[in-house]
Amino acid sequence: MAVYSMTGYASAQSDLLKVGDLSQESQNQAVLTGNRVGIEIRAVNSRFLDLNFKLPEECRQIEPLLRELVQKQLKRGKVELRVWLEGEKKQGLKMPPESVLKSLVSIEQQLLGQFPEAKRLSIIDLLRYSDASDASPIDYAPTVLDLSGQVLAALKQARAQEGERLSKMLQDRCAQIRAWVGTAQPLVAQVVKAQGDRFLERWKEAMALTGAPAAVIEANTLIHERALAEATAFAIRVDIDEELTRLNSHIDEIEALLGKGGELGKRLDFLIQELLREANTLGSKAASFDLTKIAVELKVLIEQMREQVQNLE
Repeated sequence: MAVYSMTGYASAQSDLLKVGDLSQESQNQAVLTGNRVGIEIRAVNSRFLDLNFKLPEECRQIEPLLRELVQKQLKRGKVELRVWLEGEKKQGLKMPPESVLKSLVSIEQQLLGQFPEAKRLSIIDLLRYSDASDASPIDYAPTVLDLSGQVLAALKQARAQEGERLSKMLQDRCAQIRAWVGTAQPLVAQVVKAQGDRFLERWKEAMALTGAPAAVIEANTLIHERALAEATAFAIRVDIDEELTRLNSHIDEIEALLGKGGELGKRLDFLIQELLREANTLGSKAASFDLTKIAVELKVLIEQMREQVQNLE
């Protein structure tokens, strides 16, 4: 299953089709009305699915259908869907059909019979009413819904492409974190040994100030036992093996989720927080410059992952 980003954009336009009032031979064919429908959809990251529709008045009644269509395709993101209509341009005035004029005259005579003082129809009235009677209502729903399905498919494809790029980036950061964890593991033993040696040297220096012979100092087992005890206590304080193990465990789960795909943004966000917590603990326990540097590098990589995970569905 693909990994989807929450960001994307798609648009499409189509001629508006009108079916009906056709001859028997072409009743199943569509004829162009001279109008066009345009749809664009854009999406950015959001914790939940936040839908916003910008529709002309002619399409307000199909907003519930559009909402249902989007909710079936998208799970998270701030989504804006805009529909616009383009009508054919009038080519000046035209003579109304004779049948329409006769109907208007008949209606006028009937009304004047009941309201003798009423004004007669003017030329402008005849043109306006005949144009209105000649126009038939347009059903935008089929074209808008069909075009919306195409735009949503294009948006999902764009989000899948962006999601694939983000997935590769996250996998690359996971590999870098593994490398730094592998570098940190042998450093702990080296730091503990160096601390024990340092304590032993200082103890010898202190004993030398008392005037005791060097041979006696070297033979004194208490010195070595004390150095070993101090080194052990220090090793307990700076032990980061548990943090390193958890870092590897979280990386394993992140890589498994990326391989599985689907809706994983919220789960990854939680794992990134856990990674950051372990990196902070590692930094607080760092007993050498090298370990501190590794902790800083880990936090930089994890922050980069956190920013990108916010965009995953």
